[in-house]
Amino acid sequence: MTSARARILGAVLAVACVGLVVVGGITFWIQRDRVLANTDTQLRGFAATLVAQRLDSQSAVVDAVESIVPGRTDDTLALRGETVVATAPPVGIDLSGDAALVRTLASAPIEDVRYGQVSGDLGTIRYVAIPIQGLVVVHAVSLDARMELVTLGVGTYAVAGAVMLVAIAIVGWFVAGRLFSPIRELRATADAISIGDLGARLPPAGTDEIDGLTRTVNSMLDRIETSVDVQRQLLDDVRHELKTPITIVRGHLETMDTTDPDEVAATREIGIAELDRMTRLVDDIDLLATVEGGGFEMGVVDVDALTTRVGDLVSVIPGHRWSVEARGYGRIDGDYDRLLQAWLQLADNAVKYTPEGSGIEIGSALDDSGARLWVRDHGPGIPPAARHRIFRRFDRADGRRTVGGSGLGLAIVDAIAKGHDGHCAVTDTPGGGATFTIHLPPGVGRASADLPAPVRAGDVVQQREASG
Repeated sequence: MTSARARILGAVLAVACVGLVVVGGITFWIQRDRVLANTDTQLRGFAATLVAQRLDSQSAVVDAVESIVPGRTDDTLALRGETVVATAPPVGIDLSGDAALVRTLASAPIEDVRYGQVSGDLGTIRYVAIPIQGLVVVHAVSLDARMELVTLGVGTYAVAGAVMLVAIAIVGWFVAGRLFSPIRELRATADAISIGDLGARLPPAGTDEIDGLTRTVNSMLDRIETSVDVQRQLLDDVRHELKTPITIVRGHLETMDTTDPDEVAATREIGIAELDRMTRLVDDIDLLATVEGGGFEMGVVDVDALTTRVGDLVSVIPGHRWSVEARGYGRIDGDYDRLLQAWLQLADNAVKYTPEGSGIEIGSALDDSGARLWVRDHGPGIPPAARHRIFRRFDRADGRRTVGGSGLGLAIVDAIAKGHDGHCAVTDTPGGGATFTIHLPPGVGRASADLPAPVRAGDVVQQREASG
């Protein structure tokens, strides 16, 4: 199979060759036409000059012919039939020795000025024949001699063109090789990449389109490596999380006394509880995959209405005093259901770590820096060293905040925030506790009074019921 390098070089050489041939051909025909035009002009001028002399005798005609000084490529003679009566000095070509020309002129009577062309012993001859006083004066030009310079020029051009094609081939071969070098490196890198080693990268060089391709491929490899690492970590975490309930169920089943109804019932309850926990874990994993996969329906969300909705939902959670600390007024672009889900997840997280009977505050704010949605608890707080990892999958803060759960709740919140080009942050609550905040950037949040009315999940249900 012919390489792309050879095909491109062949195409370039073919175009260059066609171009040289076309230019050479056009140049040759232009020069040839110019030579023919100059020859015809010379012949017409000679005939007009000779006729204007009004020679009155054959001797005068002979004297006139012998007095002409011919050029290098022409000659003049006087004929009577096939007999040469007079010739010009032998400076240029010798027409008297061209028997074909003499026979052609003598073959038919010439009664007026005649122009013609004949191929004879001296090559192609272009002539003018003028009858005067019983003689025929012939002035002829050798086209082959006149075309020598043109032919020599074309030959020189052909040699120079061939040399140029060779030079183009040599230079083009190395230039094409240089241009295709990143492609070869890309192919070698792609061959070297495997699921076990995704660290190979292309070295960047230059600022042209090929280098742009190199950067794009490297970026793609970075994303693939990150995705594979995340999947590996997820599989490791899932395996770790499922190992415990499986071990518990298996251990109780192996040690269960099948003859004791009470022990069978207790083991059954333990097994169902562990299976329920695994079901919740699988549901959370599915939800996290959906969120990270970009399952958002963006629309206009009223921050104040969202705050009210969250306040209404959390107010029925027993064991804590709930309050709305602040409200943001304005509208943002976002997925209402996902933002509601993330905010409620933070509230659920606060319930787990806040002593029963204590207060939990929620709030929102919206300004030029963006939108902020927060939940503030008064539990044990989160150590600063653990804050960078609490939003990871299956990761929990250590110390007093270690409780049950799948460990995916905050990871889901973080994924929803990132899906809105935002992020999550944890700060200390004055007096003790932790404040979880969802930050949405200015590009998403925007305070405005003239935006269209927000659409919420409950509103959509009501509209469907009304139209049904």
